[in-house]
Amino acid sequence: MPGSSFGQAFRITTFGESHGGAVGVVIDGATPGIEISAEEIQVQLDRRKPGQGGVSTPRKEPDTVHMLSGEFEGKTTGTPILLILYNKDADPSAYDDIRGMFRPGHADYTYLRKYGVRDWRGSGRASGRETAARVAAGAIARKHLLQRGIDLYAYTRAAAGVYGERVEREEIERNALRAADPKAAIEMLERIEQLKEEGDSAGGIVECRITGVPIGLGEPVFDKLDAQLAGAMLSVGAIKGIEFGAGFRVADMRGSEHNDQMSSEGFLTNNAGGIIGGISSGEEIVFRVAVKPTSSISHEQKTITVEGTPTTIRTEGRHDACICPRIVPVVEAMVCLVLEDQLKRQAAMLA
Repeated sequence: MPGSSFGQAFRITTFGESHGGAVGVVIDGATPGIEISAEEIQVQLDRRKPGQGGVSTPRKEPDTVHMLSGEFEGKTTGTPILLILYNKDADPSAYDDIRGMFRPGHADYTYLRKYGVRDWRGSGRASGRETAARVAAGAIARKHLLQRGIDLYAYTRAAAGVYGERVEREEIERNALRAADPKAAIEMLERIEQLKEEGDSAGGIVECRITGVPIGLGEPVFDKLDAQLAGAMLSVGAIKGIEFGAGFRVADMRGSEHNDQMSSEGFLTNNAGGIIGGISSGEEIVFRVAVKPTSSISHEQKTITVEGTPTTIRTEGRHDACICPRIVPVVEAMVCLVLEDQLKRQAAMLA
């Protein structure tokens, strides 16, 4: 299947299905000599893995990473890195009753129409489980970025119609929503639990902030930094939109309001979100992504069978009531992959 690779100078190729034997990733272009361990990668995977309670699916996948190549004596060798996570708690039997129906919101219909075959076991390749491989690869890219002084974090800005106002980074890993506003997190959880009882789900907004990015990253005109980040985010199945800086509010702003004026000490505002003309400005990069409600719900919905017969469906099984908290580490991972690729391309251009 084309389209399973991402990046140029730092390139990943993911593989595997939700209810297959494993998911994994091959990483090509990792800088040699970077200290890395399976334990460091596991830290990020544990943030994404299912079975964390609250709004998450009860599926119990340990997501234990196995590093099969590209590492020797605790350091990257510069050769391709293979990371694999074996599926331990797959239960395709949960889909037996609906295998002949298209699930609203899922890729069942389009995959079958495109390929003539589909994996009905939890969406197969289209499952959110594929993102585990991205998080594993992102952990390696993150290690290099940290050594360069680049720091980033994402958090749930809104969920189930509840918006956080405060940004307290230390609170993000202390609540089930990974929200930066602890008070809003409580209300988010209450609303999501109510929706879950009704057999429904909730969407939300995840915001990401990046500091330490040097001026000059981005390759105009088609490989602008914001375009690369947008492509990375929209490659995640649950993400349906993205905005940078002031975002869609720019439609109601005047030029005199939106323009980031400058002084001898730098920019006076950051409405551009740290990227101007597709190139990093040295300011904090800020963007937000819109996360759709989880498609798998037990609420009765209208659909058709693979033969085209109208019917109704309830998607039972183990599913997230809101995907935002598990999207947070995925967003961070994709940012790391983009930035590491851009840094390597920049270095090659200037060599």
